[in-house]
Amino acid sequence: MNVPEVFESLKTYCEKEEFMGWDPYDGLTSRVFQSLPLIRSNKYCRLAWIQFFKRSPVNFRKPALIAKQHNAKGLALFLTGYCHLYQLHGKKEYLEKINYLANKIIALQSQGYAGSCWGYYFDWQARAFFQPAHTPTVVATSFVADALFDAYELTKEEKYKEVAVSSADFVLKDLNRTYDAKGDFSFSYSPLDHTQVFNASLLGAKLLSRVYAYTQNTVLKEEATKAVRFACNFQQPNGAWAYGTLPFHTWIDSFHTGFNLECIYAFQKYTGVTDFNNHIEKGLAYYTANFFTPEGISKYYNQQTYPVDAHAPAQFLVTMAKLNRFEEHRPMIEKVLGWTIQNMYNKKGFFYYQKRKRFSSKIPYMRWAQAWMFVAMTHYLKATQTNQYA
Repeated sequence: MNVPEVFESLKTYCEKEEFMGWDPYDGLTSRVFQSLPLIRSNKYCRLAWIQFFKRSPVNFRKPALIAKQHNAKGLALFLTGYCHLYQLHGKKEYLEKINYLANKIIALQSQGYAGSCWGYYFDWQARAFFQPAHTPTVVATSFVADALFDAYELTKEEKYKEVAVSSADFVLKDLNRTYDAKGDFSFSYSPLDHTQVFNASLLGAKLLSRVYAYTQNTVLKEEATKAVRFACNFQQPNGAWAYGTLPFHTWIDSFHTGFNLECIYAFQKYTGVTDFNNHIEKGLAYYTANFFTPEGISKYYNQQTYPVDAHAPAQFLVTMAKLNRFEEHRPMIEKVLGWTIQNMYNKKGFFYYQKRKRFSSKIPYMRWAQAWMFVAMTHYLKATQTNQYA
């Protein structure tokens, strides 16, 4: 397994595509679908249309007139990856990519909210709610702010920091909250819903804690603490988290578990609060014991192997790096990355979306697969070339 060679091939592919691509959830941007007003206005038709394009192993996006576009969250992952590369090699070309991506992301901001924020370029229908295109979410905003902070710390470009700091106002003022009896709460996914999705709320807490590290505004620390405590109170005795609190959000999956762990760890790092170490350790033990086979296959769900999704092995590398557990789990990391390259990498330079039991979806989604594998492999390169995570 030649990881640097595979990574260079991936980087070349993404740069050639100018970081634009299709997305698993972009079905509603179809000009064919948009031309059918009666179908377009029906919730169940929107759900079915999205799921058809998401689940189909055949890519019907060209005949459905779905265009490749830039996704702000995907660009943020690439931005973080290029920050890693610049730290490793100091090349001017990486600095140029950092500035290009940061400014492209800033230009994609959603407008009309209390602070800087980002969403997706497509309408999105979930079972719990509908979001029009460009509705900002705490998930996209958290990843973007994190990447802009990374870019600022390398370039000292004040604009990047100012925009990232501003995103705390979006989290505090635009998102809805669901409180428990003790006054702790969950941030909503977006300004349009009232769901309690643990990884989304924790990403909001992570964002506030990183802004706190810059501003020392104690309100940010206090509110982030409440959100982390709310989510930790829902951690199961075995260390697992369900996706959320709604009856149809009870599944337990790999990469959202990784999000939770990464966010709690980052919250403690940025605030100095150490109340949640036990939750991290329990969650990490569950994560490593339940989502990876001895052969290195990354399971999507805790109780079944398939589908194997490119997002899952990528998040494993990111989680181990962010939690400073890379060397501790190095043997499994090598197995996971090796299996993923062997089974989900195309020599044209991209990674497949999902490998399923009877067939695979080999569509080269830019945000979901390429951006995640890009940033994950830069974590790997940092760890193996600098021993940073030892």
